[in-house]
Amino acid sequence: MELPKGKKIYFASDFHLGIPDRATSVEREKRICNWLDTIKADAAQLYLVGDLFDTWFEYKNVVPRGYTRFMGKLAELSDSGLHIEAFTGNHDLWMLDYFQQELGIPVHHKPIVREINGTRFFIAHGDGLGPGDTGYKILKAVLRSPVSQWLYRRVHPDTGVGLAGWFSRLGPKHTADAPVKKFLGPEKEMLVQFCLETLNKEHFDYFVFGHRHIAIEYPLPQNSLYVNLGDWIQYDSYAEFDGEKLELKYFTPVP
Repeated sequence: MELPKGKKIYFASDFHLGIPDRATSVEREKRICNWLDTIKADAAQLYLVGDLFDTWFEYKNVVPRGYTRFMGKLAELSDSGLHIEAFTGNHDLWMLDYFQQELGIPVHHKPIVREINGTRFFIAHGDGLGPGDTGYKILKAVLRSPVSQWLYRRVHPDTGVGLAGWFSRLGPKHTADAPVKKFLGPEKEMLVQFCLETLNKEHFDYFVFGHRHIAIEYPLPQNSLYVNLGDWIQYDSYAEFDGEKLELKYFTPVP
């Protein structure tokens, strides 16, 4: 793909809409919509790289309540011609075909590769990649199984969505006052290890991930760069590709 002159590509992840409470989530949702308004004039593509919701489960005819502003903004942007692609994360891996059917936004359940202006991108949420974390990898395979999803749909939506939210809240606390996550060094960062292993087989200019809730640009061999998109709980961070380089940026709301 060749990026039109003056246009940019944007990446963001880990909105975790829905937590820790409705009022806080709605304020974050408004901030995200404000950001989307600021980029729509020059955006050629938008990649939403997972964990948009803290909990999401699609029934055949039912989706979770809420997120009206966010969904409406995505519909507006998609209808205006902006190309948007979304990814599942570990919190919203049960996103199925609702986004595609209602918003015209494809949802990726696995990493994808894109080449833009001759620059190669490897894009994924990041959960389950790299060495270790065997328990989660097994759990993810089970949860993504069509059989598991069919069985879960037998549970009434009020119970099913509520139960999924309860399990989600058992994990790490993604709140503004939680301790800021720190980069652990290349030997302990599974995504960095994944990048290094991948570079031994194939070159990418940029590896773009979410999941870790750290906003970082980490240089890799072969003039490659690992970019983690941070989140919209503590950072309000995103990445912008202007056709030549990818750069992390931080959103300041417009009054």
